[in-house]
Amino acid sequence: MKEKLREVADQARELIAACQTANDILNAKAQYLGKKSLINQLYTQLRDLPEQDKPAFGQLINELRAEVEQLLERRDQELKQATRELHDQTREQDLSLPGCFQPRGSLHPITIIRRRIEDVFIGLGFEIAEGPDIDDEFHNFDALNTPPDHPSRNLADTFYLDNGYLLRTQTSTVQVRTMEKYPPPIHIISPGRCYRNDKPDPSHSPVFHQVEALVVDKGISLADLKDTLQNFAQIMFGPQVRSRIRPHFFPFTEPSAEMDISCVSCKGTGCRICKNSGWLELGGAGMVDPAVFKMLGIDPELYSGYALGVGIERIAMLKYNIPDMRILYENDVRMLRQFSGETG
Repeated sequence: MKEKLREVADQARELIAACQTANDILNAKAQYLGKKSLINQLYTQLRDLPEQDKPAFGQLINELRAEVEQLLERRDQELKQATRELHDQTREQDLSLPGCFQPRGSLHPITIIRRRIEDVFIGLGFEIAEGPDIDDEFHNFDALNTPPDHPSRNLADTFYLDNGYLLRTQTSTVQVRTMEKYPPPIHIISPGRCYRNDKPDPSHSPVFHQVEALVVDKGISLADLKDTLQNFAQIMFGPQVRSRIRPHFFPFTEPSAEMDISCVSCKGTGCRICKNSGWLELGGAGMVDPAVFKMLGIDPELYSGYALGVGIERIAMLKYNIPDMRILYENDVRMLRQFSGETG
C-alpha cells in the first residue's frame, strides 16, 4: 500500500509539472481528484487493510490529496501569469484611442487656508516651526504662566493622557519649545492641530487648527504687533480691510489684546455676520509676559516680543462665508467640489 502511494505521488508531481495549458490542468485534476481518480481508488482499498492500519493510511491518502490540490493550483497560477506576460509583450497599442479620464481630488478648504496663512507669514519674514500633538503640562500650561487653578486646566476643557501628558490645547507649546532650544532673535509661526474638550457647535469643535506667531528680539513693541496684524489682514482679506486690537487678558501675555478686523461681508457697515458692529473677532495676541521669558532662560531686560494666534477654521469661514464650522468636517463632496480649482 505504501509503495502504491509513493507511485501515485511521483506520477502526479511529474504530470502536473508537465502541464502546459489550462486543458492539461483539467485533465490532471480529473485523473487524480475526480470520482474515478487514482486517489479515490486508494480510498476504496482501505477496506482490505487491518483495522489498526486504516487510520494511518487514511491520513497518508488525505495528505497526498492536499498536496496534489496545491500543486494543481500553483501550476494553474504559473500558466495564467505566463499567458498574461506573453499577451503584454505581443499586444499592439493603439495610440489613437482616447485616454482614460482619472478624476482628481482637491485640497480641503482648511488645507488651502493653512497654506495661504503660511505663505503670508513667510513673506513677512517668519519661519515655520512644528511640534508634537501630545505634550506635557509644563509646555502646555506651566511655561505659559498658566496658574494651577486656571479653568483651562480642568478635565472639562483639556484631554489628559497618562503620566502627565495631554493633547495640546494650543500651538503655543511649539513657541515654548522654540524659545527653549534657540536664542533670540526668533520669528516663527506654529501651525497645527489642537484639542479641547468642547461640544461641537457652529463655532466650536473638539479638534481644530491654529496658527500662532511669535517674535522675540530687541526693541519689539506693541506697534510691531499692530503692524503685523494689519499686514496679515490686508494680504488675506484684501487692502480695504482694517484691523484693531482691544484690551483682553491671557496668562502668557502682558498686555494682552483681542484682534479684530473690519467685517469682510459688509465692509464695516454692519450686518448679521458681524452682529451689526462692523467688526469680526480674529484671535488673541499680546506682548510676551516677562515671567515666561524668565522661565525659559531669556533675559526680559534685554529682549521683548509679541505673540498672536488665529484659528484656521475661523478664517476659512470668513473667507468662504461658511456659517457653521461643522460643515468643514462633514466631508460633503458637494461642498468640497467647490474648491477643486483652488490651490494652497
